[in-house]
Amino acid sequence: MSAVIELKNHLADQLVSDVIEGYSATKLSELAAQYGTPLFVVDEDKIAAQYQALSSALPGVKMRYAIKALPDAEVLRHLHDLGCGFDIATNGEIDLLKSCHIGADQTIHTHPIKKDGDIQYALGFGCRIFVVDNMAEIDKFVDYKSQVQLLIRVNFRNQDAVVDLSRKFGCVLTHVPDLVRHAQNLGIKIAGVSFHVGSQVPSPYAHVEAIEMCAELFQSMPSVDWSILDIGGGFPIEYNGPAMDIESFCQPINEALSLMPAHMSLLAEPGRFIAGPSAIHLMSVVGKAHRGGRTWYYLDDGVYGALSGQMFDHARYPIKPLKTFDITNPVYPSVLAGPTCDSIDVIDEDKLLPELAVGDLLVASQVGAYTMASATVFNLYAKPKSLCLKAAAMK
Repeated sequence: MSAVIELKNHLADQLVSDVIEGYSATKLSELAAQYGTPLFVVDEDKIAAQYQALSSALPGVKMRYAIKALPDAEVLRHLHDLGCGFDIATNGEIDLLKSCHIGADQTIHTHPIKKDGDIQYALGFGCRIFVVDNMAEIDKFVDYKSQVQLLIRVNFRNQDAVVDLSRKFGCVLTHVPDLVRHAQNLGIKIAGVSFHVGSQVPSPYAHVEAIEMCAELFQSMPSVDWSILDIGGGFPIEYNGPAMDIESFCQPINEALSLMPAHMSLLAEPGRFIAGPSAIHLMSVVGKAHRGGRTWYYLDDGVYGALSGQMFDHARYPIKPLKTFDITNPVYPSVLAGPTCDSIDVIDEDKLLPELAVGDLLVASQVGAYTMASATVFNLYAKPKSLCLKAAAMK
């Protein structure tokens, strides 16, 4: 297939429009000129749209945003104003909420393993719901039993998830009765169960199976005052391929949740679904070279920076040139590399691109989740600047 035909099939919409990811390329260029690159830009309106879409798709479920996905103060304040609660796991995340003047009334502490000082710090903040998955962890709450409710995290392995979040945490379902009895003997209240079937899950049926098994567990232990079920996260978004729309994804989950008693509080911990689509990342070409039959473009950010999710989150982000190209422009096999001196800092080794010049801009999309959160300062490159804007500022 010729390069031009390949371009028409795969890159035409990306290269000939002055609208990039729904934003004006001119406006994005102006932002890059004003603030410099690399520049990480969060769309407040997209945050709201994603939150509202998931809330609508799961009408009986209270959202607890997983701060770790994008721990940005503006994002947290915006979500708080929308009525969202928060999933906290560390003292640092508590400090971030404090700095935003957000209280603990809609928080849940989800880290199954904690130091005693972590428990005290969270209690001092006002958090009262904690997650455990073993007897040693339950024992840590003896001195605080009058202040807390515990959820037992159950392990539901899911080989279809991009990130398996049951490998490291969670007990097997058959251990729950022993953990409940142990807590009851210590006078500690077990309020419910939590699970997480994995991140970026392609279908809802792991959620459905987990909910159904939790329903059976609750029915098998009627003497326990079960009042909370936390179904975790895993709601998928598009990266370089399609994802199930959220209404269709959640329909069978809602059907499974109908098995729960009417009084039960239902929680979810969305992170990627809310944060992922909300951000774009502007980068500049700072150098170019020809080697091995390819053009290498060296950008001012890479996998050690705001594209760190390629290393830590198994993600590949859509990346496009910002400038407009004619459809007849030839394209060439190209490599996109980050700025550090480490040879692992390569973003894409086989990307068809028209000829770019030093100073040209590229934009990565779907980069809101697990990117800036895990960005480093390797080589002492500073982390990218970050802006939180309304969509109108980029139209």
